[in-house]
Amino acid sequence: MKNLIDAYLGDAVFELYVRKFLIKQKISTVHELQTKSLNYVSAVSQRKILEELINKNFLTEEEIEIVNRGRNADSHKSKTTDVITYHKATGFECLIGYLYQNDKNRLEEIMEEVLCV
Repeated sequence: MKNLIDAYLGDAVFELYVRKFLIKQKISTVHELQTKSLNYVSAVSQRKILEELINKNFLTEEEIEIVNRGRNADSHKSKTTDVITYHKATGFECLIGYLYQNDKNRLEEIMEEVLCV
């Protein structure tokens, strides 16, 4: 259950970081902000982000374990994407939620990497 709570929190934290990043880009309409945010906050996008971080060896072994615990948590099925994508996105959100509560410096490092700030 804790992993799903971390994922729930991570979803909100990640979206907040993305929104702040996009607002700094001086995007002029809310519609455009919403459209561009989907490049980050959709399950498909989060799966890609996670896979890129893993392929770059950016995540520690402990962080990958947190992702795997979140990915394997007993969550509901998605109506909009396949099961593998949904579970990987949940694992990514779990990591973000965990880091928000336990290591904000590392969270900042990951967000800088994800958003290429």
